[in-house]
Amino acid sequence: MTRKSNKKKNTPNTEDFTRTILGILRKDPGQAFNYKQIAAKIGVDDPGSRNKIIRNLAQLAAKKKVQEIERGKFQLLGTDDYYHGIVDLTAKGSGYVVVEELEEDVFIPSTNLNKALNGDEVEIYIYKRRRNKKSEGEVTKIIQRKRTEFVGVLQLKENFGFVAMSDPKMYTDIFVQRNKIGDAKDGDKVVVEMEEWPEKADSPFGKIIQVLGKPGEHNTEIHSILAQYGLPHEFPQEVEDFAATIDTSIKEEEISKRRDMRDVLTFTIDPKDAKDFDDALSFRKLENGNFEIGIHIADVAHYVQPGTILDEEAFNRATSVYLVDRVVPMLPEILSNNACSLRPNEEKYTFSAVFEMNEKAEIKDQWFGRTVTFSDARFAYEEAQYIIETTAGEIPADISISGESYHANDAVVSAVLEMDKLAKIMRKERMKHGAISFDKVEVKFELDENNEPIGVFFKTSKDANKLIEEFMLLANKKVAEFIGKQKPKKTFVYRCHDEPDDDKLAALKTLVSKFGHKLTLKDKKSVSQSLNRLLEDVQGKKEQNLVDTLAIRTMSKAYYSTDNIGHYGLAFSHYSHFTSPIRRYPDVMTHRLLQQYIEDKASAKEEEYEEKCKHSSNMESLATSAERDSIKYMQIKFMQEHNEEEFLGVISGVTEWGIYVEVIANKCEGMVRLRDIREDHYDYDEENYAIVGRKTKKVYQLGDEVYVSVKNADLVKRHLDFNLIGSRNEVEN
Repeated sequence: MTRKSNKKKNTPNTEDFTRTILGILRKDPGQAFNYKQIAAKIGVDDPGSRNKIIRNLAQLAAKKKVQEIERGKFQLLGTDDYYHGIVDLTAKGSGYVVVEELEEDVFIPSTNLNKALNGDEVEIYIYKRRRNKKSEGEVTKIIQRKRTEFVGVLQLKENFGFVAMSDPKMYTDIFVQRNKIGDAKDGDKVVVEMEEWPEKADSPFGKIIQVLGKPGEHNTEIHSILAQYGLPHEFPQEVEDFAATIDTSIKEEEISKRRDMRDVLTFTIDPKDAKDFDDALSFRKLENGNFEIGIHIADVAHYVQPGTILDEEAFNRATSVYLVDRVVPMLPEILSNNACSLRPNEEKYTFSAVFEMNEKAEIKDQWFGRTVTFSDARFAYEEAQYIIETTAGEIPADISISGESYHANDAVVSAVLEMDKLAKIMRKERMKHGAISFDKVEVKFELDENNEPIGVFFKTSKDANKLIEEFMLLANKKVAEFIGKQKPKKTFVYRCHDEPDDDKLAALKTLVSKFGHKLTLKDKKSVSQSLNRLLEDVQGKKEQNLVDTLAIRTMSKAYYSTDNIGHYGLAFSHYSHFTSPIRRYPDVMTHRLLQQYIEDKASAKEEEYEEKCKHSSNMESLATSAERDSIKYMQIKFMQEHNEEEFLGVISGVTEWGIYVEVIANKCEGMVRLRDIREDHYDYDEENYAIVGRKTKKVYQLGDEVYVSVKNADLVKRHLDFNLIGSRNEVEN
């Protein structure tokens, strides 16, 4: 089936804008267009879109994809048959190439890949397309490899070895000569570097650069997940040494350059097992009856200076990685858990957004800048939730939280209750303006001292979580507005989120109808309202996790850019990331730029920061994939210990080779292969998301509840296979 690009009827995002412009030029390759003509064809007429077209045309001319044949008039450059793009392989070995200027991706059969691997930038030749046939092509040149290091298992022969790949999208093993095997043993899981791929060789040649351990062992598999995505698991010694030399003491000279807020009531609310506290809230009531609320963020940029090896390492990582059993931090522990962590009863350098608000949560004044703060208390979410759920009159006269005693009338208790009221007003206002409420259930594991999973529990967002979320969103929004609305335009780092793809929304509408739910796609506002109703309707139902997941997948991916298009999911015209510099490098960039502009310095170079934004978005994507894989790994590990049990699950996916079932009790998802269903031969009914028995005509459909048992739990391949026992009605009756 041909995969479609994200072409929409509404204004495209930056990437789709480029593709749309090239598509217009390609339809009339002999014709030249100016920006006004292109804007008319796209159907946009606002100044922002016209400026984006002008900027994109200049960038395409610089890349030699278009030529300016006369002042302001552009024409497509190049032939109709050869294109550049990025390879996206399937697990079956064939692939697609994503080409900017084409409306659909180009199918590449496995026989025409010509040694191209997943993610590679390539040149392709497109064959003349027959009517109603999808575009098909051949890789003619590999321009740049996406990666050269891979994870796999060494299969050792007498004089050489092969590394069999762990990644299902890596269709070839790698040949390793005896003198490049090092200390690796047969059966070891290793990292192998691809050095060359001789023209007549079936497999590329490489050398083993790291031994991860024996397959199936816990640390081996966790390190394999990190290595598969090119993510480190420890800091280079020179970075640790450099961090250890930083003076982290609080000095009067530095305090004098900052707003001193140490005497204002300040506290943190975080997960109970958190080690780094990068945000705190302060609260005081003003004489005019309004509230002064401060959002205080660790001043990481004070310690992480540009041009240092510490900054280089933080940029390369771009994000902390949160695996099931550990955190791989962006910064060394001396900063992440100590100097930059807003721990209770300690003075800290912070960067703050301070707002004066009235009882209606309306902002009357705002201030941004560097501060010094003192955290008076630290609450876990559960403790703050206890305060919120218990009205002031019902709170015992003396309560103990985190070893501290509080009275019902204590300032910090009153602050939590007052800020909860304001947060609820702000959240209601966001929803009214079209924000989408994704309160997806998070799967968490209870681990023993050996990191073995002994239980599964679900984390849901309650009022205490939403209190913190709303004030962090407020700070991110207002910082972005403060810079984004200045004239002339200043380079800044925005968190962007485009509107959902029309085709994906239509597919979601069809799918949720199978569960009896409706989705209205009339216009932008009705989509967000309808999605919110859908997400509310499925709360607590068997299909909740499936619908939540599918709804999220209809959304465009959020990304970082200097080109602000707003944030669709939050319904904000301006949005940035300011509140988590301990774990996100874009926040560090935001702090630096904000301080630069507060000091009235010149705008930073847009091209330089756009490249940094792209790198940060890419690293975030890799970290998310690693986190997802670690959850899948732990789910399979958990199910290994329960292979004698029967589980009630929901059919969460239907394909031509099998059905996917998600266990209701623990959200573990596995596959029932059609060939393993012995009672009948089942055929795939694509239109109805179902499989149908040839003899019995029995139907198993998306959303049906079925009983399954574990057939195979493969930790190394991170794959879970189920046996189908039968439908819930059959088994229980």
